[in-house]
Amino acid sequence: MKNIYILLGSLLFITACSTDLDQYPPNIASSDSLTDFTGVLNAAYFYQIDTSTPMVVMGDFRADNAYMFESPYSEFDDFDNGLTAMEDQFFGPFYTALYKSILSSNIVILNSSNAKQVAEAKFLRALSYFKLVRVFGDVTINLSDSPSLTDTSILARKPVAQVYDNVIIPDLTDAIAVLGTARTEGRASKYAAQGLLGKVYVQRGDFTSALPHLSAVVTGASAAGINLKNTFASVFGSANDLNSEILFATQITSSINGEYTFASRFATWSSGSDTKSPTPLDASLIAAFNASPGDTRRAVTFNAAETASIKWGGAEQDWIELRFADILLLYAEALNETGASAAVALAPLNSLYPTVSIRSRAGLADLNPATLNTQALVRTAIANERRLELAFEGQRWFDLVRTGTAQTALGKTFDNNYYLFPVPISELSASFNVITQNPGY
Repeated sequence: MKNIYILLGSLLFITACSTDLDQYPPNIASSDSLTDFTGVLNAAYFYQIDTSTPMVVMGDFRADNAYMFESPYSEFDDFDNGLTAMEDQFFGPFYTALYKSILSSNIVILNSSNAKQVAEAKFLRALSYFKLVRVFGDVTINLSDSPSLTDTSILARKPVAQVYDNVIIPDLTDAIAVLGTARTEGRASKYAAQGLLGKVYVQRGDFTSALPHLSAVVTGASAAGINLKNTFASVFGSANDLNSEILFATQITSSINGEYTFASRFATWSSGSDTKSPTPLDASLIAAFNASPGDTRRAVTFNAAETASIKWGGAEQDWIELRFADILLLYAEALNETGASAAVALAPLNSLYPTVSIRSRAGLADLNPATLNTQALVRTAIANERRLELAFEGQRWFDLVRTGTAQTALGKTFDNNYYLFPVPISELSASFNVITQNPGY
């Protein structure tokens, strides 16, 4: 059964105001008169739902895993200013949902006396800002539970480094210190926060700082009931929601809509069920699997006709934000980038957790450190493994950008401005252009 936060969030926090920083929930009392912030925290979780579809489209359709046919959706494969046409369906709902989650989190953080609630809210605020900076770069920072409706200067975008240093990293550090290791249905845990913090550091290229956090998750996983599922297929599908490989997932139900009111959601886009992209599978991804003969992930990732992904099981399947295989791959990458030997760096892919490894589960032999005997070769092997393991999970584009390999992988030369996506024009207008557009758009 889906967690009650989905229902409570939808009932408490459906709002619409001038900008997405000042959307105060009209159906509950003001924060200074509340004593129970459970519903507000539930709303912060709930708003993450509306980021799932945009993440698939940005993460896979912008990259070399999938593509669009119909104009203007085909702009995702063009690196110019045409993506501004996609505001209503993707960037607007994404932006709005995240700032609503942030505001809800702020209310809990600044007013709740429940330490666990505050820690969960900090995790969600960090997750929200991490999504925002990866997509838009510099963004507005709001740490207030009641931002001013008249002082537009607070809307000015802050540099990415400030968002990481002043919000994301401190919030996750605080969450790690309070949350327990036990996984509770649909809720943040210590290892979800620690895994996300490791991922944040990898995103910044700070592998030295990432390493201890990723290591802590890997070494503590078994005792916390976290492990690789024995088969790749058993990770996905609504029947497998919140399985032992999932560190954190946003729970989905088709019975409740949020900001993202369009009929096509992430499973629809991936599966080719939308006429805008009826055969979305990119030949490049097929070729990548062809270079990995016998890989059992192939039959889970796309159909036999090699036209669309079948990884997502439909409208009731949760959106996986972070799973153990992702952590193992990031751990291997951090080991390699900090100078570990090939054997040590490849161990997270080859070792059993507890009865299978990433490689053995895929029906493949261990990666051989005697052959992959340089840092560059190991780096490429891990990147290839990430692509096959995490295809259609909203990861590929962001991996290409952070590793500086996007133009090579896509076989295109384009302006670096297009590593980021356009800020919704509606936000520029609502802020009287205090919020500025990304260069190139």
